[in-house]
Amino acid sequence: MADRDPPNMIQERHYWGLGDSVVVGIDEVGKGAWAGPLTIGAVVLPTTGRVNGVRDSKMLTHKVRERLFDRIDGWARCWSVGHASARECDELGMSDAQRLATRRALDSLPLTPDRVLLDGSWNYIDWVPSVTIVKGDQTCLSIAAASVMAKVVRDRIMSVAANHFPAYMFENNKGYPAPQHQMALAGYGPCLIHRKSWAFMDDLMWTSCQRYDRGQVDQGTLFAA
Repeated sequence: MADRDPPNMIQERHYWGLGDSVVVGIDEVGKGAWAGPLTIGAVVLPTTGRVNGVRDSKMLTHKVRERLFDRIDGWARCWSVGHASARECDELGMSDAQRLATRRALDSLPLTPDRVLLDGSWNYIDWVPSVTIVKGDQTCLSIAAASVMAKVVRDRIMSVAANHFPAYMFENNKGYPAPQHQMALAGYGPCLIHRKSWAFMDDLMWTSCQRYDRGQVDQGTLFAA
C-alpha cells in the first residue's frame, strides 16, 4: 500500500451515517505462529481527528508500531485485545479459538458495539452486527489500528515469554517458524506455549512428545472451571 493511498474512514462514516455510533475495527495477529497466543485487536475510533501513518501492522517496523501504539491509545475512543492461549488453540481448533479471542476482545471494550468491521472474507461473528472487508487491514482505518494494537501487545507477550523459554529466541521470532526457532524445536522439543496440535510436531524425531490429538478431548469440559 503506497503512502498516497492509506487506510481511510469511509466504512466507519458509512455506518455512523446509518446510526451505528460504536463501530469497532477488528483484526488478528499470531494465527500462523507455532507458539504463543492468537490475539485479536479491537479499536473504536472517534469521528474527529486522525493519527497519521497507521497501516496494516505487517507493513510497519517494530519501532514505528511502538510509536503508533501510544498515539492510537491517546486518540481512540477505546480499544482492547483478546487472546486465545496456545492450549486453547489446540483444544478448540483455530476457528473456535479465533471466535473466543474476539469475544474476549469485544467483551473488554467499555462500549457496546453497534457494528463490527472484520478484515477478510470470513464472517465468524454472529452475536453482534458485523461486516467483512477484504483487505480491510489495508483500506479501513479502524481495522489497521486494531492490527497495530494487537501486534504490539502480542509481541510484548512473546518478548516476556522469551525470558522463560530462552532457547526458542521468541524475542526475535515471536513464535513464528524462523530457522532458530525450528532448530530449538528439533533439539529441545516443544515448550509450554507451543501449539502442539500443529503439523510441525510430526517432525520432532528426537523428542518423546506426540502431536496433540484434539479428538481425545471432551470440549464440553474445557471451560467448566
